[in-house]
Amino acid sequence: MAITASLVKELRERTGAGMMECKKALVEVDGDIEAAQDYLRKHGQAKADKKAGRIAADGRIELAEGDSEAVLVEVNSETDFVAKDENFLEFTRLVAATALASHPADVDELMAQPAGDDNLESVRKDLVAKVGENITVRRFHVVRPEGELGAYLHGSRIGVVVDVSGGDDELRRDLAMHIAATNPRCISADDLPADHLERERTILAEQAAQEGKPEEIVAKMVEGRLRKFINEVTLLGQPFVKDPDLSVGKLLDQKGATVNAYARLEVGEGIEKKVEDFAAEVQAQVQAQG
Repeated sequence: MAITASLVKELRERTGAGMMECKKALVEVDGDIEAAQDYLRKHGQAKADKKAGRIAADGRIELAEGDSEAVLVEVNSETDFVAKDENFLEFTRLVAATALASHPADVDELMAQPAGDDNLESVRKDLVAKVGENITVRRFHVVRPEGELGAYLHGSRIGVVVDVSGGDDELRRDLAMHIAATNPRCISADDLPADHLERERTILAEQAAQEGKPEEIVAKMVEGRLRKFINEVTLLGQPFVKDPDLSVGKLLDQKGATVNAYARLEVGEGIEKKVEDFAAEVQAQVQAQG
């Protein structure tokens, strides 16, 4: 059967695959457009499997909000270019909406949820084949509030959802923006693990002892520096970003409000991205040829 340009165009519109890939698929199945779609899907899955080991440290944070809960999702790509692609954006919105609707226990369960003609994992693999990069759904966080939810997205790189009892919409948004900017470890000193505090106390004591001060002065220095450390890493102790003379804890007291919980996700946090040393690569090739 002759493979016409209009047939190739129709397959491309149906699948989003490249013109050459569409033509090759149609040739392989003798012009059967339905079989060509299946061919592209199978071929695309093989491509996705090959790309699965590549580091995906870029991407975006997506937020989905329901009547009584919200979800943040991190979806990774290899480059910022793909992270801005409309196909990628559509996929991240689908992932967030699916997580909000299905309440999965983990990412594996999320990716097994129905989507399109199969499941979310199948949609991901099709997208990998289309954009030519590894794409991963790394993590998600659902917040079901005791109070009211505030949310903030800093572009597409950082997302925050905060659960606050009391206060108003402006306070909740301000708190979410503050958490995005400062990345506190936890809400209050009570939430800091005892072993973390003890380790910090030990380090501070060794530093103070090296300054040659009397033992009783060293003890006071350690306690003062430990309080400063706690204020730096806890939400309630931090200076409020909009008014550094006011701590978040005092702001909440003024507003008669309490932070019950929060979630903060940042793209690529904790992922070690490979840095290419092209000069070393060229030198290695030259040496190999020599």
